[in-house]
Amino acid sequence: MRILFMGTPAFAVASLEALLAAGHTVCGVFCQPDKPVGRHQNKLQPPPVKECALSHNISVFQPVKLRDGSALAQIQALAPELIVVAAYGRILPQEILDCPPKGCINVHSSLLPQYRGAAPINWAILNGDKETGVTIMHMAAALDAGDIIAQAATAVEPNETAPELTARLAELGGKLLIQAVEEIEAGTASRTPQEESQVTLAPMLGKELSPLDLTKPAQVLHDQVRGLLPWPAATVQVCGVRCKIFTAKVEEGFGAPGTVLEAGKAGILVACGQGALRIMELQPDGGKRMPAAAYLQGHPTEVGKAL
Repeated sequence: MRILFMGTPAFAVASLEALLAAGHTVCGVFCQPDKPVGRHQNKLQPPPVKECALSHNISVFQPVKLRDGSALAQIQALAPELIVVAAYGRILPQEILDCPPKGCINVHSSLLPQYRGAAPINWAILNGDKETGVTIMHMAAALDAGDIIAQAATAVEPNETAPELTARLAELGGKLLIQAVEEIEAGTASRTPQEESQVTLAPMLGKELSPLDLTKPAQVLHDQVRGLLPWPAATVQVCGVRCKIFTAKVEEGFGAPGTVLEAGKAGILVACGQGALRIMELQPDGGKRMPAAAYLQGHPTEVGKAL
C-alpha cells in the first residue's frame, strides 16, 4: 500500500521500519522540525524518524504549520492511500484527515480510552499500573478519540523505567500496525468506539511533578522516579543540594520520613511514609550523573539525620 508516515521520536521508528519491512511503499515522511541542541543551542539535531527515513532514501517534510494549506498540498501531491501516525506531536486538521482514501490511523502507546494525550507511557508508570499496551485506531478530530482497530497488552515490569517501556511498546506497536494495515487493505478492519466513561488523560509532563515527597510510600516514589525519566526526572534535596534521581529501589525500613537510614557504597537509604527508598544514582544541580556512593564522598551524610 502507498503510505504517508507521520512521526517524530524514537518510539515511531519501529513503526516506520515495520512498514518498510512489510513491503509497503512509504511515499514520504512528515516529522517535527530539527531541534537546537548543545550548550549554546547552536546545533540542530534531526528527529530519529527523519534519520531513519533518510537512511532509506525517503523524502522528509518538516512543516512548521499544518493549517496554512501548504502541508495539505504536499500530501495531495504525494497521493497516499493511507496516512499512518505514530507520536507525530501535532493534531491533524480535518482536511488532512479527509485526504487519503483509506483514512488515517494512529499508533498510540496505551490501551485506549486510558491515557489519551501526550505522555501515556509515563503516566502509566507514575500511577503504578501493572499493565499497559498499544492501540491502533482510526483517527478522529478529537485527541486520541477515534475508533479502535486493534490492541495489544503487556505487563509493566516492577523496575521498568519509562524509556525501557517505551522501547518495548514501540516494537509491539510496529507489529500490531502491520496487522492493522493488512486489515485496512483487505477492507476488514474493525471500528470499535471507545467507551467515553472510561477515558483518562495523560497530559504533558512538567517540572512541577519532579519533587519527591518523602511522606509518601516508597513504592509511590519509586514509580515517580521511573515514570519521570528521561525528563523532567524526580528530584530531592540531598545534603542541601537538589539532585535528580535516576535509579532507586524500594526496601524495608522504618523511621521518620526523610531520615537517612544508610549511607555508603550501596547508596542512600531514606525512610519514607511507608517503607524506604534506596537512591543509587543521581545528578546534583550543575554536576554530572553519578552513583550515589560517589556523591557521598564529597557530601558526607550522617545516618539518623534528615536528608
